[in-house]
Amino acid sequence: MSESQLWEDVDAYFTSHLTPDDPALEAALRESEAARLPPVNVTATQGKLLQLLTQIQGARTILEIGTLGGYSTIWMARALPADGRLVTLEYSARHAEVATRNLARAGLDALVDVRVGPALESLPKLADENPAPFDLVFIDADKGNNPHYLEWALKLTSTGSLVVIDNVVREGRVADPDDTADDVRGTRAAIELIGAHPRLSGTAIQTVGGKGYDGFALARVLA
Repeated sequence: MSESQLWEDVDAYFTSHLTPDDPALEAALRESEAARLPPVNVTATQGKLLQLLTQIQGARTILEIGTLGGYSTIWMARALPADGRLVTLEYSARHAEVATRNLARAGLDALVDVRVGPALESLPKLADENPAPFDLVFIDADKGNNPHYLEWALKLTSTGSLVVIDNVVREGRVADPDDTADDVRGTRAAIELIGAHPRLSGTAIQTVGGKGYDGFALARVLA
């Protein structure tokens, strides 16, 4: 058995026991596949982690940067109270349409505000609305802009807020000094910002599974 097959088998075991069958989530994946969205949504176990983090955080407000088909959005929104709010930013209008349908099917459209356009244009507009600080921010969009998204997360959060950045390992490329691709440079910049910023305390975790070798960063806003 190959190493990658072993990872997939363990992922399948965890998924079967820890993330029961769910019609709305399964429909979201089917709809995304039918619409030919990139197959880069979080895994079921990662979605469950986001849901648990939302619950542990006691989050009432969430900002998601990168909606895709709304799969991760559903996981997090389900952990919000009835008067909670999740704002999710998606570059592609086509992806946002799929996500909107998936969220409505899951009965979460009243909780979730899907906004379309480049996130670096949507974020200043969101800040102009002077929203209450977001309790949790999930960053899962174009990796080259990760440091910019993190800076905006700091502007839109307050003491105790949690920031999660997905896909930070880049199959190990993040540690290769000769790799200067945009996604790697952006990821490194975000990790280094977490390590150096006086308002952040964070870590990064490597993961393996059905989606290969990857990981995520987790940071708490200190002040």
